[in-house]
Order: sequence, then C-alpha cells, then structure tokens
Amino acid sequence: MLKVIWGFVSLFLVVAIFLRAPQNKGLASFATKSNILGSPSSAERFLNNLTAFGILAYFVLAIQLNLSTLNS
Repeated sequence: MLKVIWGFVSLFLVVAIFLRAPQNKGLASFATKSNILGSPSSAERFLNNLTAFGILAYFVLAIQLNLSTLNS
C-alpha cells in the first residue's frame, strides 16, 4: 500500500515540477517587470506549498519503505 502511495506522490511531483512555467525569461524580464520582489499570487503560493508538502511526503514514504525493507 505504501508503494502505491509513494508512486502516486512521485508522479505528482514529476508532473507538478515539469508543468510549472519558468518565472523569468532572462535579463529582458528585469526591464519589463514592475514588481521584482513582490509576493507571488495566492494560487502560486498554494502550488508552492503543495509541491513542498509532496516533497516532504515523498521523503517520509521513502524512508519508511527503506526501513521496512531493512527489517524484513
């Protein structure tokens, strides 16, 4: 059961990281960007928190699976 959850979390992280649009486009973005140090929108903040939670869950599940394999 943990392996299935771990697989879904890993697939979610791959999709979430690859589908994120790049935040800047090189040096040209500095000239056109009006709020360089501004906070991200609430949707982007939610996606950042969700990705961070997914990474944490991935590591916790990987450690748990590793410990269960060592004990077997």
